[in-house]
Amino acid sequence: MDDLKETASQTAGPYVLIGLAPWAAGFKIYDHELGHDIAGPNAAGERIRVQGCVMDGMNSPIRDVLMEVWQANANGHFAHPEGGGSVEDGFRGWGRVVPDFETGEWSFESINPGSTGDGHAPHISLWLVARGINIGLHTRMYFADEATANAKDAVLNKIEWENRRATLIAGRHDGELPTYRFDIRLQGDGETVFFDV
Repeated sequence: MDDLKETASQTAGPYVLIGLAPWAAGFKIYDHELGHDIAGPNAAGERIRVQGCVMDGMNSPIRDVLMEVWQANANGHFAHPEGGGSVEDGFRGWGRVVPDFETGEWSFESINPGSTGDGHAPHISLWLVARGINIGLHTRMYFADEATANAKDAVLNKIEWENRRATLIAGRHDGELPTYRFDIRLQGDGETVFFDV
């Protein structure tokens, strides 16, 4: 066994999209895609759109990122046997999202999640992988119009600096479908807070 070498470390690319989001790479192998509607058609609550861009340290969009997104329903319950309650028929609260290969912009539709209790304000969790990222990055998106709940959130209050907390807050823009903008910066000025989970 002494002559065995350590396996070389690998990043998540460049074939991550083909394997994990084949519809984005042009392979239609599933009955439905996994990312444009996180909540499903029967979910109660306000329908929203979430959009943004993942940027590197030079503020350039990263086009080969894959994000796994998960959230609670409007009542704060997850689609999981231990999610704390029932969810609507068809509510997944989970999906895979990739950016547009040309612009780097990503988006999905869902519903405004409810507070999950235990001191957690309404939020959406995101986990990112891409070429050059050895270990997936986990972050959360909170809602600017939930200021009272955000002020009491157990996770946000562990972040010491106000300007760092602000990297987790998505602003709302009203239109035909209320839209929350959440840009993720991997490094540099305004770097998004990532969690060690």
